[in-house]
Amino acid sequence: MTPPQRILFPPENICMDWLHTRRPGPGLRNLGSTCYVNVILQCLTYTPPLANYLLSRQHSQSCRQQVFCMMCIMEDHVRKIMYSLANAVLPRAVLKSLKFIGEFKPDLAGDAYEFLCCALSAMQNACLTGIRVSDTSSQATTLIYQIFGGFLRSRVTCLRCQAVSDSYKAFLEVLLKIKAASSLTTILENFVKPKLLDGKQCMKCSRYRKKMIASKKITIHHAPRVLTLCLGRVDVQSSRKISQVVEYPECLDLQPYMSEAAGEPLLYSLYAVVVHSGETCLAGHFFCYIKASDGLWYKMDDESMDDCDIHAVLGQQAYLLFYIR
Repeated sequence: MTPPQRILFPPENICMDWLHTRRPGPGLRNLGSTCYVNVILQCLTYTPPLANYLLSRQHSQSCRQQVFCMMCIMEDHVRKIMYSLANAVLPRAVLKSLKFIGEFKPDLAGDAYEFLCCALSAMQNACLTGIRVSDTSSQATTLIYQIFGGFLRSRVTCLRCQAVSDSYKAFLEVLLKIKAASSLTTILENFVKPKLLDGKQCMKCSRYRKKMIASKKITIHHAPRVLTLCLGRVDVQSSRKISQVVEYPECLDLQPYMSEAAGEPLLYSLYAVVVHSGETCLAGHFFCYIKASDGLWYKMDDESMDDCDIHAVLGQQAYLLFYIR
């Protein structure tokens, strides 16, 4: 991996724990088809390192964007949620900017995972505005990448000469195939399991200079501070929703899925879960569970907010899982 020429946001300036303990903020109003937006806003609002930074107003004090800045919008939203006395908040600025965030419209249903990807990308672009960096390694040192970003390593091994070729890819979230797995640990084991490359998938060997049968193994090379996982519930062949229940732990050890599997445990704690209810992926409703700064769990369903316990959280048909180191 090429080291960055410049560190855009010092990692030592990130505070992983809540700086202040507050009661959870209000729910969010739904315009009819915006539940997919609401759940992502709630999950991002209760991501401690991101919320700490946004509440400090560091970005808006130096931002010069006139039309659209996702960081400024999120800063305004988080401050409104944390300091609001209302029963519910309408995220007007976010909804007005949907066309800048992605191909979303307030009157059309959308997908929570797609909105998460677009929102993180928009915040990443806001962090790069006005900064001249050409190398991708430096671009992966923004605040957003310092919090959500990691690197995957793809290792291809020639099965004849054992020659190894590595490539790396930065990520802000990881999409996982459920298949027939009944637990998150099994899904992650399948994710890092070597795959055979033969036939049309054969790779060109650097030693023999021709296509050879090889194996490909993807592992997490650099772990993020906040790990965001999407349990892919769309059956690609039938386009139907995969409704099976997948068990997921409150505490996750990521070390077995790293490039260097041997080492001390790399522990993550669950702090947010997004759930999709409905028989198909094209319709239904999104709601979420979040762990607030008071250490308690709450169910956020648009305007309603109810306290709950960890047993209720772990018994859901999860779609998105948010873990923090």
